[in-house]
Amino acid sequence: MRWFPALALVAATLLAVALPVRSETTKAPLSYKGKTVLVTGSTDGLGRELARALAADGAHVIVHGRNAERGQALVDEITQTGVGSAKFVGADFASLDAVRAFADTIAKDYPRLDLLVNNAGIGLADDHPRETSADGFELHWAVNYLAGWVLIHRLRPALEAAAPSRIVNVASLSADPIDFDDVNLELPGAAKRAYGQSKLAQVSMTTELAPGFVADGITMISVHPATMMNTTMIAKLDLPPRTSVDEGRIAVMSLITAPELEAGAFYVGAKLGTPHAQARDAEARARLVALSAEQTGVPLATAASH
Repeated sequence: MRWFPALALVAATLLAVALPVRSETTKAPLSYKGKTVLVTGSTDGLGRELARALAADGAHVIVHGRNAERGQALVDEITQTGVGSAKFVGADFASLDAVRAFADTIAKDYPRLDLLVNNAGIGLADDHPRETSADGFELHWAVNYLAGWVLIHRLRPALEAAAPSRIVNVASLSADPIDFDDVNLELPGAAKRAYGQSKLAQVSMTTELAPGFVADGITMISVHPATMMNTTMIAKLDLPPRTSVDEGRIAVMSLITAPELEAGAFYVGAKLGTPHAQARDAEARARLVALSAEQTGVPLATAASH
């Protein structure tokens, strides 16, 4: 994840105006033995290490990515260990049609889903020319944020069927306020805010939706795993890593297996953090929810409507 010191302020607890909802009361660390988990973007980097760790705990891991060869290689590796199991399901999240089809495939094949980790994402250099998705949305916004919106809603029944279940949205301390008059970042110079805007949208969505998901026994959080891990993305940006993928894996796995989580919270590593001010703005969150439903064609699901 890229590092923006002025915006990346860490605190011990969330501010009172964004106090999350406490859910889950069990005290024993969670085991995923015999459970079904989906980790998006799991053919490389943090996602791959999370998939390995969950399989080692005995889970059946749905491996996702664009590269079928890398995906199958991970499935074969997990199979050869004799612990856990895995299946690769490919999809390019730069297309909403592909995301919807992917979600429908998962929902059909796995009517019970214990854990969804929305980890898939991209990060282009600030000076990289603006790119758009197959649907015409700014590419970071489409891949990092809108794809997760679709999955959360399309897979909600499967997550409810396996309750208590969890959604972990892999976000970042990098945060740029969403300009609702230019979400597609078409104004001159706006493209440099693409990554931070998409990541802040993940955090804001989590804060806004989590209370409703708790009613179905689904605990949703967002997390900044570690700063500038030694991932392929950081290497392509020609930036020196500050932490390792192992550090990110340890932090995220500690949350995945934690006996209790604060629903709707933003975690920095394994500790509660303070999200950007816009994520604590109820009006801004409501605008984001309405926009997300409009852009994806996937309406906000409620406990009584799905």
